[in-house]
Amino acid sequence: MKSFHGKQAIVTGAGSGIGAALARALVAAGADVVCADIDGAAAERTAAESKGPGTARAARVDVTDAAAVQAAVDDVVARAGRIDLIFNNAGITWGGDTELLTLEQWNSIIDVNIRGVVHGVAAAYPVMVRQGSGHIINTASMAGLAAAGRITSYVMTKHAIVGLSLALRTEAAGHGVGVLAICPTAVETPILDKGWMGDFDGREFYRVGQGSTKFYDADRLAAQTLAAIERNRALLVAPRRAYLTWLFARLAPGLLQRLAIGFVAKQRAAHPPTTEGTRV
Repeated sequence: MKSFHGKQAIVTGAGSGIGAALARALVAAGADVVCADIDGAAAERTAAESKGPGTARAARVDVTDAAAVQAAVDDVVARAGRIDLIFNNAGITWGGDTELLTLEQWNSIIDVNIRGVVHGVAAAYPVMVRQGSGHIINTASMAGLAAAGRITSYVMTKHAIVGLSLALRTEAAGHGVGVLAICPTAVETPILDKGWMGDFDGREFYRVGQGSTKFYDADRLAAQTLAAIERNRALLVAPRRAYLTWLFARLAPGLLQRLAIGFVAKQRAAHPPTTEGTRV
């Protein structure tokens, strides 16, 4: 992918999972990448593991801190004179019955999954407009295209990111800036084992929901993401079964809602709700 040679990129949530895979793919394609993560040591590991004609360096960045995100973008611009790519990828999840969510948990997922993306856009987009070039890539989810309960707060945030991305794209096109929303099914990442409340089992939830015991490969998704950027696509929905689910949601939303109600009922029967606190 010669188009990425020498490009200046920031990837948030680069310490693991999709973010780490994106950083590796970008460096292999020749980009100069800032691996940003709230876990500085994890960001360092990703930077060290990323090999290729490009370069990687680590930065500890909390995406809920607008000033920190702005500083990361400003640093890249100061060093290279521009920023070509920003991947707003950092995210968290809460899984379980919605009545168990505290207001603090609602606020935390809004702060990371929505405001974290907004902070990246607010910092990088004006620079890209002035440049007349650049690309913003926001990690959403199939949860941003089709809804199911027991991950309600996560679904809410990912729908917001899809809406933000598609709306911004209509403005950005006139400035020579691309916008892409990534909407994968469950990916094999550490997030599958975090943020579950009570007896909720995230891996089991997604396994039943997608009808497979195998979760999507993060490196494969990263390769598809770079290809989608080159083609200036609006959405990347992967794998094929996720794309088919999305089409079904658009063509028969009422039927999909009824199926989702039945799915949640079966999940709650298998794992009855409790009043226990959050497991992370």
